[in-house]
Amino acid sequence: MTTSIYLPHTGGRRRNSLPSFASSSSAVQEKLGHHNLPPWFIPVSLPIPGVKTRRLRLFLPNPRRLHSSSVLRFGKKAGTAILLFGFLFLVFITFAFTKRFGTRTKKWPRPPFMKPSTLVVRPEDLQRIWQWEIASGHYPSRRSIPEEIGFIIPPRNPGIPFQRSTSRGRVGTYANSTRGIGAERTYLEIKAQPPNIAYPPRPVPGGVADLDVVMDNCDFSEHKYVRDCLEVLRVGAGLDAGNRLRRSKIDEWKYIYLEHADTRNPTRAVGSDFAASELRDYTTGQGHLHDDDLEYPPIVLPPPLQHRPYASLPTPCDPENPRVFHMFWAGPFTDKPYTALLSFLYTQNTGLHLQVPPDDKICRPQFWMWINPGPAASVPNPSALRDMYNELKANPWASPFLHPRFKDIIQFKLWNTTEQLDSIPELKDEWRNRDLFNSLGEVIPVPQDKPKDEEIVEVAEGATQTSNADPDNILNRTGSKSSSTYDRLSVILSDMARFILCHRYGGTYLDADTIFLRDWEDLWGWKGAFAYRWSRLKRYNTAVLHMNKGSALGTFLFRTALKNDLDFHPMTIARYTKDAHLEGLLLRLPDALFDSAWLNTENYQRDRPPQPYFTDFAHFFETPVVNSAAPQAFGFDGFFKGAYSYHFHNFWWKPFDPPRNWPDLGSRFAAGERIARATATPSILVNNTSADSEQLPPVVDKRDLDWATVLKRTFEAYVRGERPNMYGEWLQW
Repeated sequence: MTTSIYLPHTGGRRRNSLPSFASSSSAVQEKLGHHNLPPWFIPVSLPIPGVKTRRLRLFLPNPRRLHSSSVLRFGKKAGTAILLFGFLFLVFITFAFTKRFGTRTKKWPRPPFMKPSTLVVRPEDLQRIWQWEIASGHYPSRRSIPEEIGFIIPPRNPGIPFQRSTSRGRVGTYANSTRGIGAERTYLEIKAQPPNIAYPPRPVPGGVADLDVVMDNCDFSEHKYVRDCLEVLRVGAGLDAGNRLRRSKIDEWKYIYLEHADTRNPTRAVGSDFAASELRDYTTGQGHLHDDDLEYPPIVLPPPLQHRPYASLPTPCDPENPRVFHMFWAGPFTDKPYTALLSFLYTQNTGLHLQVPPDDKICRPQFWMWINPGPAASVPNPSALRDMYNELKANPWASPFLHPRFKDIIQFKLWNTTEQLDSIPELKDEWRNRDLFNSLGEVIPVPQDKPKDEEIVEVAEGATQTSNADPDNILNRTGSKSSSTYDRLSVILSDMARFILCHRYGGTYLDADTIFLRDWEDLWGWKGAFAYRWSRLKRYNTAVLHMNKGSALGTFLFRTALKNDLDFHPMTIARYTKDAHLEGLLLRLPDALFDSAWLNTENYQRDRPPQPYFTDFAHFFETPVVNSAAPQAFGFDGFFKGAYSYHFHNFWWKPFDPPRNWPDLGSRFAAGERIARATATPSILVNNTSADSEQLPPVVDKRDLDWATVLKRTFEAYVRGERPNMYGEWLQW
């Protein structure tokens, strides 16, 4: 057994039985870490102004002691890092309080990890933008206005039915609602009437979609399912035709209404009220920006538009709300814009089922296909317009739409970037000093002086071409031919083009990878601006974008984009509207209306998916075998019925109909079909005189047709005269 040996205590009372060490043992002190530590505070002597005989004595933290203690506790590297972080945090806090209480702006500084604000207009200008849009009838909603806008008196709103004046509320509070002064509404129960129940009825002319009701039933943020949303959309619009079953409480699903004729004309005083509001000193609650911080003078807006119900219009078409669909296309015309145009003919009320459309009863929509003739960074040559039409005539996918029967509803237009930018007052004086190809802050530089081997050559007899240029170079691409040769510059240009077209001409923009699924009559009736939601995120997808011509919202977006390097990416647009509290003026509709498969492809709502069930966007073109009975069994009626359109997200290189990768529109367009078939199978003789010639090899279909194939063949059968459109109307030639 071992024992402990220690020096006995020799002086005074023995306090315990532990060994006693000499206090002068430097080795022990060093081991315990108490060797020569500096004090926590050091005295600092400062002179006192005006007093020569005395000095001010302060005690400040000793950096050496702080460093030593930090190293002893956490180690040399970690202790030094923690001390440095603490010092930087102290500096930031000091700077923050100085900026908040010691400067004119009285603002807290922005943390370094947060993106800077995109706001470049005064708070009072934001009020005027809201007032202009509301007074013009572009806010037909009872949704709240952000309190940050700072209205003291609720603005008068001609877009919602009349209601008595509301109270200002408590002193010091802000109005977050509008006061309706508009026409009364009648909500419609739309359904097919016997004996015509095989097809749904056309929407009632002048019908308006109440998007407040749509949001209540479809908003993903409120845990609404796409499946349930589509049922509300098709029941409320009568799209279920003879398949309607008895359900309870469907009165809450009525979302289409008619406005009564405006006999009181309460909008007469809205314009003068708007002008007078510029003289009022509204308190915004945000603090006014100092003039030195502003990059723009105050916004100048025209008088607001006069909102008139459809029943009060002298003609079916409202000149201030033109029914124009815009689409932007770069590169050779293919089956993608071809199918988009066919779906337009199949679903919209174009009057093609009548020999002479009754222009006094319906407003026929138009489709403007904008063609960019060369690479996105090129300049069209002087003969570009003539060259464009020559190419369209020679292209079998485009030539059918030049037929005289379609001349009043389909127009091809030449896109000229310079001319379009110069047409926007908010851009024309400054856009040349910006980089045009900016997406999410990433700029793709385009050299001003290209090397000779990539120089753009203007050909007298042809379109703009590149000489000895690498077609795979991102600057020379015209359209996306594969996933590896994606034409990113054209995509970035189209992000900007959609806002230019809607602001300059009015109407609705759609991406070329869009298919119409129903008549948009009631969406045209809703006068506000909208895009749709980026799947689960509270961001915009501007694949569908509706804006009013020359609107205050458009002025704000262009001025903001100009000061943010012309970035029109949908994610960036969401920052513009959020920073300015203008999200309510560009309504973010649920993606169920235009992009019903998106949530499923991102692994959401798979417990109750809509029909069809896509877990990947590629399933539209290559439907999985386990689900491939549905396209032929259900056809067009089984494809996201109730949605307004479907966005298939690119896939430009995948044909809609691989066995018949050509336009199949019948004898009227047989010449174009022969050319396309010859291109698809070069062994075919181009000079065949008949599309049914025995020299043409038979088409061998796969047993199960994919959804893309079924939809394309459905639209083509309508043009051939073999079936009516979705509303039971036959095309009259």
